[in-house]
Amino acid sequence: MNAFLRHSSIGLALAFVACAAPAQAEDFRAGFVNTDRIFREANTAKAAQAKLEQEFAKREKDLLDQGNALKSASDKFEREAPTLAESQRASRQRQLVEQDRDFQRKRREFQEDLNSRKNEELQAVLERANRVVKQVAEQEKYDVILQEAVYINPKFDITDKVLKALNTPGAK
Repeated sequence: MNAFLRHSSIGLALAFVACAAPAQAEDFRAGFVNTDRIFREANTAKAAQAKLEQEFAKREKDLLDQGNALKSASDKFEREAPTLAESQRASRQRQLVEQDRDFQRKRREFQEDLNSRKNEELQAVLERANRVVKQVAEQEKYDVILQEAVYINPKFDITDKVLKALNTPGAK
């Protein structure tokens, strides 16, 4: 009899928990923010992109010009090589190799600098977006906001709310 009462009370407790769980689940609010959209559509992200383009435009143009000059010099060398003396051909070939090496180095440095600055700017946008996400979550009483998911039902996507808050002048 004692074992029966013990199993009955455990069963009753489990039944109570099972009944209470759906009530708690209804109070649980989850949301999702698409960070790719934030990086594309937020005014701060657009401003950061414009700032980077302006900051790196001259170096990019210089690299493009240097690449075009190198291509022209290489094409000219290819045309004239058969008529050049061996010493001239070797000398110009060394110059082209050296110019190409310099161009590749500058292009690599440009890309590294651009990536570094881009990461800095995106980090600033993300920090600001996270502050806004937290504000929205607190104001609307969300329990969890996800930024990465394999699949999300569109009804949980609060990206538009976050973008609206981010794009409002004076938003933190």
